[in-house]
Amino acid sequence: MTSQPSEPSPRPAPTGGLRASHDDREAVVEQLRDAAAEGRIDLDELDSRLEQALSSKTHDELAALTADLPRPESAVDLPPLELNGGMHGASRGPGHWEVPGHVIARGGMGGVKIDFSRAECRLREVVVEAYGEAGGVTVVIPDGWAAETGGMDPGFGGLKDKTAPDRLPGTPLIRLTGSGGMAGVVVRHPNRWERRKLQG
Repeated sequence: MTSQPSEPSPRPAPTGGLRASHDDREAVVEQLRDAAAEGRIDLDELDSRLEQALSSKTHDELAALTADLPRPESAVDLPPLELNGGMHGASRGPGHWEVPGHVIARGGMGGVKIDFSRAECRLREVVVEAYGEAGGVTVVIPDGWAAETGGMDPGFGGLKDKTAPDRLPGTPLIRLTGSGGMAGVVVRHPNRWERRKLQG
């Protein structure tokens, strides 16, 4: 009895033929505007390309509009951010800073605070590897952002998740890993004092 040749498995559709989302179109629009500001394309060409970008339906169509422009640096390309509390503590934020895909925080003796309140985050997910050690780690995320803490070992100091479970569409997910150590890890939204400072 001869065996029948198996049917070839369907190949996945190439990424370029996939349908583009509103975010995909908006990213190209921003890149085109930056190119015009740098003098790479003139205003007439900008208007033409913007019109095409907003009506593009696939990734291929969008890619053709920026094929002759330098590729912008992606947040994925950024090296991990490492914060070490040491003896005197360390912090990042609440001022403007660009978020990489991986943040490593070691509380040391002085503790570490990571404040995403005014950060620029172009990623859908950020891994925060937090080790509370003796000083602890505090992570502050804006309202509407969400935290996933299932990968954390609470350690002796514990893990306190004071964030709201509701996540707004298009906002990043902060995925916490690591260990609470002696002093623990806290993830929360801005407190009253921090909110007042942000509004000022």
